Amino acid sequence: MTTTLQGAAARSVATAWSSRTLVATVIGWVTLVLVLDADGGRWLQRGLGAVTWLILVWLLSRESALVRVQTAVVVVFASAVEYTFAPLLHVYSYRFDNVPMYVPPGHGLVYLAALAIGRSALVSAYSRTWVGLVLLAGGSYAAYGVVLSDRPDALGAFWFCCLAGFLRWGPSPGLYVGAFFVVTYLELVGTTLGTWTWGATDPTGLVSIGNPPSGAAGGYGWFDLAATFVAPALLGRLSRLTVAPAVRGPRRAGGRWWPRRHHRGDRRSPPSW
Repeated sequence: MTTTLQGAAARSVATAWSSRTLVATVIGWVTLVLVLDADGGRWLQRGLGAVTWLILVWLLSRESALVRVQTAVVVVFASAVEYTFAPLLHVYSYRFDNVPMYVPPGHGLVYLAALAIGRSALVSAYSRTWVGLVLLAGGSYAAYGVVLSDRPDALGAFWFCCLAGFLRWGPSPGLYVGAFFVVTYLELVGTTLGTWTWGATDPTGLVSIGNPPSGAAGGYGWFDLAATFVAPALLGRLSRLTVAPAVRGPRRAGGRWWPRRHHRGDRRSPPSW
C-alpha cells in the first residue's frame, strides 16, 4: 500500500499546474515575505502569516490527499522544532524572539516546492546527475564552513552528512535535491536580511554554527523523511476510519454495531405491481 501511495504522490504534483509555476510562486512569495518582514512590525507578520496560510491552502487544493497529509506532517513537525529551537533554546532567533505566523505555513510551501522540483521531468530524467551536483555543491559549502569561514560551522557539516545519507538511502532522492536548492536559498536570504539569526554555538557551547549553517537542507530533510513515512500510515488509517461505518450493519440499542441477519424463514416475495 505504501508503494501505491508513493506512486500516487509522484503523479500528483501540479496535475494541471506546472511544477515551474508552483516553484516560482513559492519562491517569489516567501522572498517577498522575508523582505517585507525585515523592517516590519508584529501586525505585518500576522498579516503575512494569514496570506501565507491562504496560499498554502490554495496550492494544496490542487494536490492529492497523500500530498496534503504529507504537507500537514511537515508543518506539525517543523512547527514543533521552531518553537523548541527558537524561543526556548535560542539556537536561532527571529527579530521579536518569537516564531512569526508565516513560518509554519511557510514550511508547507517549502515542502511543496521541494517536492515539485524532485518530481519534475528534468530532475527525474537525470536523477543521478542532480544528486552528484548536490553532493559536490553541498560538500564544498560544508568544507568552506569548517575550514575557511571566519565563523566555524560544525553543525552545517553534520547536516550535510545527513543530506548525503538521505540522497543515498532515502526513498525519494529528488525530494532532497529540491530541498537543497530551496532551503539553501531561503536560509541565505533570511539571514542576509536579518529576518532571523543563528547563534554562534548550540546550547551546550560545544557545536559551532554558521549563519546560516551550510547544510541546513540536511536538517530540513528530517521533516521530509517524516512526511514520506508517516503520511501513508496516517492516510491509510483515515481511509479505514472513513470506510468502516459504511460496511457495517445498522446500529442497535446500546450503541453496538451488528451485522445484518437473514432468517431462513424470512422469504418474502417481492410486491406485485
